[in-house]
Amino acid sequence: MFVSKGCPSKRISCAIFVGRVECSPKPMLKSKLLKPPPPPPSYASPSRHRHHRILSLLKQCTTLRCFKQIHAHMLTLAVRKPNDLLARLLLLGDLPYSLLLFSQNPRPNDFSFNLVIRALVTLYSRFPLALEFYLRMLRSGLRPDHYTFPFVLLAAANLQSLYHGLAAHASIVKLALQDVDHVQHSLLTMYARCGQVGLARKLFDEIAVRDSVSWNSMLSGYAKMGCAGEAVELFRRMRSEGLVEPDEVTLVSVLAACGDLGDVSLGMWLEELVGEYGLVLNSFLGSSMIDMYGKCGDLDSARRVFDRLAKKDLVAWNAMITGYAQNGLSNEAIKLFHTMRKKGIEPDKITIVGVLSACASVGALELGMSLDAYASRNGLYNNVYVGTALVDMYAKCGNLVRAMEVFENLPHRNLFTWNAIISAFAFNGQGEESISLFSQMLADKQGLLPDDITFIGLLSACVHSGLVDEGRRWFGLMQSTYGIVPKIEHYSCMVDLFARAGLLEEAWEFLEKMPQKPDAVALGAMLSACRYHKNAKIGEKIAKRILELEPSNSANYVISSKMFAGSKRWKDSARMIGLMRERGVAKTPGCSWIEVSDQVHEFHAGDRMHLRATEIFDMIDLVVDEMKMEGYPPKID
Repeated sequence: MFVSKGCPSKRISCAIFVGRVECSPKPMLKSKLLKPPPPPPSYASPSRHRHHRILSLLKQCTTLRCFKQIHAHMLTLAVRKPNDLLARLLLLGDLPYSLLLFSQNPRPNDFSFNLVIRALVTLYSRFPLALEFYLRMLRSGLRPDHYTFPFVLLAAANLQSLYHGLAAHASIVKLALQDVDHVQHSLLTMYARCGQVGLARKLFDEIAVRDSVSWNSMLSGYAKMGCAGEAVELFRRMRSEGLVEPDEVTLVSVLAACGDLGDVSLGMWLEELVGEYGLVLNSFLGSSMIDMYGKCGDLDSARRVFDRLAKKDLVAWNAMITGYAQNGLSNEAIKLFHTMRKKGIEPDKITIVGVLSACASVGALELGMSLDAYASRNGLYNNVYVGTALVDMYAKCGNLVRAMEVFENLPHRNLFTWNAIISAFAFNGQGEESISLFSQMLADKQGLLPDDITFIGLLSACVHSGLVDEGRRWFGLMQSTYGIVPKIEHYSCMVDLFARAGLLEEAWEFLEKMPQKPDAVALGAMLSACRYHKNAKIGEKIAKRILELEPSNSANYVISSKMFAGSKRWKDSARMIGLMRERGVAKTPGCSWIEVSDQVHEFHAGDRMHLRATEIFDMIDLVVDEMKMEGYPPKID
């Protein structure tokens, strides 16, 4: 309310309007025929013009301060429009004030409830509170409508609460709303996200006329639940029926399924369809295509799509960086990250995780530390995946002290974080510390239970520390105590454990008892142990198997040859080298990396292409001479 001060005379009267003060001279009454002006309108009954003006101002309001000023005028002028107020306030982002305003309405109608439920789901992601308001709506005797249920079902989907989803479905059938399009689509999404793809498909098949949203809902459900084959098959059916044209949302779901299948030929066909349907290769579609090619291991095609994008947003950069990192092209991931920063694009948590993974692979500790500082400055430590990636990076770069510091300072830890720190100590030869951390995880208040990855870390700790009896005990407890069926990775750990300890007969028996055929990892560990312990009898059996499994891996031929040479079986040793040449298998040169001044340098054995190759080899010779002077005996075998 505005107050007028300092009016020049008593002959001046003030008429107060919304947003301004107007002063007009008061005329002198010279005769009874001259009537005084009418009094200003009463605040208790404002005119229609004022109501309209206030509501017009409310629609233009963009700040909370402005809103509260208008709200004060509305209270003063008795303008009662609670739903208009509520809708604007929810958009402005003040949820507590919005809920307070809602509570002041003695009789909220179904429109008021729908406003709050929709905002809680779409604007605030407060899914439990949205369901609570839905129940309050039912208790108040109001009838939900086709505007209510899509957001109630979306809340249930995000919470993966099948109970609430089924209850809402029952109410939908009771109110005869099951044929409303957007209610059907929401039901499909809810069942798919709750893991009930069978129920979702049953509902989909019952829809008489399916539009693009129906198809997209079912395809997205299949893709997100890991039913990649079903998603591709449904897409083929969609095309064969020809009633609905695929759009970019359709192709994004199918591309995700294609990536999970690892079918690059199918992915190329989908890329051709983009042009066939005249779709623009925007960042949304392009990022999905890059991700698909990355999962299929075709990084050349992924980079080709990336370079074609006219506008690259952060999602596209993240897809390409992650693709490089996950396929072992760590240097390319790091280079692309530096290019992204030069273009002024700020990384987010997904970028940080991808680049940290690349740093861990090549030992780029300096870059990893700078990312650590960036995460700390920008509050990314609260993200458990960033924290886990930092722990993994420091551990693989050999800085266990810092890895433990990061782990202890994380505000949130999940099973992935515990697995990372357990594996960190395991692979750095500190088996007892790794087992101690496992015990701490079990005693943690979060009540986390180990999974198969936890036991890979635990058994690896036993392998790298030579704890044979501990390894036997934990392998036995896996299934008996924790109900985890051992996988081939666990059997490989046990084979490696026995082999390194020289228990080759026991390792061989364990290999024979494996429920699945042993993989190259288990056979390779066994072959190396046979070479080390000069047991050519068992080694010959292992060599035969591994050469059938990996005929193009040069390491298998070289190790087998050296194993036979160690047992003075020279003909067999020469036969392995001859077989290698006969099959055209070239020896893969050794590779190493070193980081200097935030730049990673890559070296291959025998490679003299580096600009400073002469200096490098001179330094190697100097180091070798110093080693000899210190009495180091070279292993020429």
